[in-house]
Amino acid sequence: MVTKRLKVLCVDDNHDIADSEAMLLDVYGIDARACYDGPHAILAGREFHPDAYLVDLNMPGMDGCEVARELRAEHDGPPPLLVAITAKSAAEDYRRTQAAGFDAHLVKPVEPNRLLKMLAELRRNPT
Repeated sequence: MVTKRLKVLCVDDNHDIADSEAMLLDVYGIDARACYDGPHAILAGREFHPDAYLVDLNMPGMDGCEVARELRAEHDGPPPLLVAITAKSAAEDYRRTQAAGFDAHLVKPVEPNRLLKMLAELRRNPT
């Protein structure tokens, strides 16, 4: 039996962070790609069709919440998992990400095992 490889798009204007997330996930058998801004994340998602997006909130131009709203508005079929990855942890930040359509809000630095557990759950229970 062939199992579909989970696909994740890592979106952060800090190239080192996006690249590191993608490399970590790749080590664990996840097909991960890095993207460095909101507009390119939208375009890359249309071609790559990721199962999940890891999105930084504070990006110039199009911030992470705008990316989430755009992805939710245009997505047909099963929705991808949207995970906000940010340094912001105030109650208002959690409300903001929830209102934008994020499924989860993780605070940097993200514990890799927590992220991998979340993605493993997605693999077990695809939408």
